[in-house]
Amino acid sequence: MIRKRQPSALVGALACATLVLIAGCGIYSASSGRVDQEIRRVAVEYFENRTPEADLGIELAELIIKALQEDNTLKVVDYQSADSILEGAVTRYLLRQASISADQQVDEYQVQIAVELTFRVKATEKAIFDKRSFTGTGNYFLNDPAGSSEESAKQEAANEITKSVLAQVVEDW
Repeated sequence: MIRKRQPSALVGALACATLVLIAGCGIYSASSGRVDQEIRRVAVEYFENRTPEADLGIELAELIIKALQEDNTLKVVDYQSADSILEGAVTRYLLRQASISADQQVDEYQVQIAVELTFRVKATEKAIFDKRSFTGTGNYFLNDPAGSSEESAKQEAANEITKSVLAQVVEDW
């Protein structure tokens, strides 16, 4: 008589736990994998620049366009082909002192940039978000051997804004 071996309780428990883990991972997915048809193709308008900093509205819009293209959740298109529109204005560019040395000299500055954006469905004018503020900051040191500058701090602030905007625009509604 041939005896069949019964799987141990431990093997059964491990198999069950593995199935639960595999099935549970899908629940926490950040995106459903589908994009609402009314926003699938987006046009990003150059932002109005309400600051004295030249070309800031164009630079920020181009950074956001690049980030959207790299993310590839939405397709960036021209206004006529768009299902949705991202538009707005750069409302603040501020350069302020961030720290003072022991001899009362400013040695660190901070760049602050703020934008106010609207993301809307073109056909219905329904706002997905309306006049939402996004801000970014970047710091630099005077005489920094690492080479930080106002320009690098401005880029850091713009990158913060871009990440925040991307998170809002491509989130799963």
